[in-house]
Amino acid sequence: MTMKLSPRFLKFILNIYPPYLGAGIHISHISRDWSEIDVAMQVRWYNKNAVGTHFGGSIYSMTDPHLMLLLMQRLGKGYWIWDKAAEINFIKATDKRITAKITLDKAQVKEVIDKTASGKKYLPTFVIPVYDDQKNLIATVKKTLYIKKR
Repeated sequence: MTMKLSPRFLKFILNIYPPYLGAGIHISHISRDWSEIDVAMQVRWYNKNAVGTHFGGSIYSMTDPHLMLLLMQRLGKGYWIWDKAAEINFIKATDKRITAKITLDKAQVKEVIDKTASGKKYLPTFVIPVYDDQKNLIATVKKTLYIKKR
């Protein structure tokens, strides 16, 4: 997926993507400049765990692979970009709607460009907070990407 897409089209594709449908994940916004994605998930009978709260795998899924997709669109075809590693820290269980705003600012993009200019791989780490509707922190997801100029 190194071709340029419109944010609106990618949002549509992600919202009908079977793993997201099955997890109850919904993309509500992708910024025109590819700097942020807003994602949400309601607890449903098909995505809750044995104690009636959000299934941990679904919480992780709602953050994956958005940083990679944002960078692919911001940097273009001249880079290899992969998810390398992930870690999730569950802070508070909830059966309420949860959200994450996944952002990639200009300074982060510049850092990627600078660190990969020599042709070496770069493994940046990003932290994505996940909140409920009352702004309680539910989880943090730490993602490490593999990035290298082609």
